[in-house]
Amino acid sequence: MNILFVCTGNTCRSPMAEGYLESKNIDGLSVRSRGLAANGEDISENSKAVLAEIGIDMTDYISEPLTQSDLLWADKIYCMSLSHKTAVSMFASKDKVFVLGDGISDPFGSDLETYRKCRDEIINAIDLLIDEGEFEELYITKIEREHISQIAKLEKICFASPWSEEVLLDAYSRGTNFFVCVKGKKVLGYIGINCILDEGYITNIAVFPEYRGKGIGTALLNRVFSEASDLNLSFVSLEVRESNFSAISLYEKNGFKEAGRRPRFYSDPEETAIIMTKEF
Repeated sequence: MNILFVCTGNTCRSPMAEGYLESKNIDGLSVRSRGLAANGEDISENSKAVLAEIGIDMTDYISEPLTQSDLLWADKIYCMSLSHKTAVSMFASKDKVFVLGDGISDPFGSDLETYRKCRDEIINAIDLLIDEGEFEELYITKIEREHISQIAKLEKICFASPWSEEVLLDAYSRGTNFFVCVKGKKVLGYIGINCILDEGYITNIAVFPEYRGKGIGTALLNRVFSEASDLNLSFVSLEVRESNFSAISLYEKNGFKEAGRRPRFYSDPEETAIIMTKEF
C-alpha cells in the first residue's frame, strides 16, 4: 500500500508524518510526503529536533512539490487540513483523499514546544489509523470467536430482525460456515452459509455502510463460491427483499437468478422475499 502525506511547504507537518509512519515498519507499506507549494527547502530545524527526540532521523530530508505522478502512485492521501484536501481532490479520486485526524495545526515559525505538540497530534492520528487497520490490506477468512461481537453490531445496522451474539455463536457452533472480510482487527463485512448434502443456503451477507461499493460483497460471495466448489454443492440459494434493488443487482451480476418468491417472508416492514439461486 502506498501512503502520501500532503501539507503546504513539505517542511514541517507532512515530513513528520512520513518519518513517524515509516518508523513503524509496517510490511508492504511505502510512504511519501509532498507539499502543495514546496520548493526544495530543507526540513525545518524544529521538525528535525522533535523527531530526533523520539529516535527518528530526518536530517537529510528535502521538500518536494506534489506532482500528478505522486497522486497516481498513492493508494491513500492524508492531508494536514481540509483546505489541502479540497485542493488535492481537484486532481485525485476523492475516495482516496482524507484529512489526517481532525486536521493538524500548522507549527510553521513557532517555538519548539509548538512543534512537539504538532508531532504528538500527528502521532496520535497515525496510531489511531494503525489500530483501525487502515494501513493493512483487507482479506477474507473463516470467522473466529473474536469477530462475533462486531458481526452482531453489523446485524443491528443492516437488518430489522438482527441476529444476536448468542444466535451467531449458536449457529457457529452448529456448523454454519461464516466468513469475514477484515482489515487489521476490524470486520468490514461477513457472510454465512449452511450446507445440507449438496445444497448451500446463504444465511446473511452484510457490509458496514462506510465500506459498501468497494467490492467487498462480491469478494464475500466469491469466497462462498469457492467453498461451494470444494464441497461439490449443486447450487447456492438466498432470499432478498424485493425492494432491495442494490442487493438484487449484486446477486445478478454474480450469477444468481430468481427461482421463486415467498410472500410476507419479511416483517418490519412486511415484504415479499425473492429466492435467488446460483447453480454450479
